[in-house]
Amino acid sequence: MQPYFYSVSEFIAMGKHGVFVWSCWAITVGAMLIFIAYSRRQRQALIKQLTIQQARQAQRTTKTTPSATKHSR
Repeated sequence: MQPYFYSVSEFIAMGKHGVFVWSCWAITVGAMLIFIAYSRRQRQALIKQLTIQQARQAQRTTKTTPSATKHSR
């Protein structure tokens, strides 16, 4: 069996198609990394918003509970 590429430089050049091949790889990996970073930021923002919303709801329920008992007496 003979190797298709005899050296690393031949592998990188890929028969003069290396620029196209490696640029496609770089664009794909870059897009995936950007998507992962964007998704993580969106998730963190959503968790923060939900935490704030839960805290506000907890404050509303604690404020309305004592006043409701005053009116029922």
